[in-house]
Amino acid sequence: MLLKRRRVRIETERLTLRAPHHGDFRAWTSLREDSADFLTPWEPTWSPDHLSRKSFTNRVYWAQRTIDNATALPLFLIRRSDQMLLGAVTLDNIRRGPAQAGTVGYWIGEPFGRQGYMREAVTALIHHAFTTLDLSRIESACLPENTASRGLLENCGYKYEGVAQSYLQIAGRWRNHVLYANLRGDRRGKTTVG
Repeated sequence: MLLKRRRVRIETERLTLRAPHHGDFRAWTSLREDSADFLTPWEPTWSPDHLSRKSFTNRVYWAQRTIDNATALPLFLIRRSDQMLLGAVTLDNIRRGPAQAGTVGYWIGEPFGRQGYMREAVTALIHHAFTTLDLSRIESACLPENTASRGLLENCGYKYEGVAQSYLQIAGRWRNHVLYANLRGDRRGKTTVG
């Protein structure tokens, strides 16, 4: 059985969110390489071939396969004014049935941080998840000391839910993460971090 190729494109005021293409390799590699010191404290350890063409090709194939299977939505942030790649946001681990949930993760290149691009992207992706994909719950997690990421999540309507012990390996170590969730039709009000 052949799956119908799905195309996802989300437009915001300044951005186009779209799946990665093979032609993005050089822009992606340059941005990741130039932003390595900025990104690696918050990410799993990069494999030795992380920036290779083969690794990127596999990433593009994985992205299209997960979009076609409706299990994830990996999207690049493309600035509309100049078609510059700024980063990526992914709605992953999409669960149907009684859960109707997914997990959002993201990264942005160092030159583009603190300019509201990721807030714009995450807000648009959440809207798409709730209205087009009919999800009920969006989850995200970050390191407790990542104040920029925590602020982003809170500004995008997420509420703090707790701490997951040894949640992910970051920079080679098992690390606790703070958990956040964004609920469609959320009536919980502001939560305080303990």
